[in-house]
Amino acid sequence: MILVDTSVLINWLRKGEFREGYISVISLIEVLRGIPAEKRSEVKTTLEKVYDVIPLDNEVILEYCSIYEALKRRGQKIPDADLLIAASAKAKNLLLLTLDKEFKKLQEFGIEIKLDTSET
Repeated sequence: MILVDTSVLINWLRKGEFREGYISVISLIEVLRGIPAEKRSEVKTTLEKVYDVIPLDNEVILEYCSIYEALKRRGQKIPDADLLIAASAKAKNLLLLTLDKEFKKLQEFGIEIKLDTSET
């Protein structure tokens, strides 16, 4: 199964496509913050029906901290939202589908990344 990154999810939504997969609660938030207030509840409900939403549970939090610490030791920084999405994929053993090439840096941590070239 796949975890759909925010970049891919937004592209799918713009096209009116709903494909099978999981999303992180972080992606849900990132999408909803761009939706007008009067439509936000409806969009949230729809996304929660179509996708399994992965919460920030203990598994995700511990994966995030482990990866964050390793990156910090090297002086590397990745935005927290991206790192939480990647940690969600690793914690739940899901392939991360993204448009963001920066995620490829995280493959060494056991996160399977696939760039969605169909959208470029």
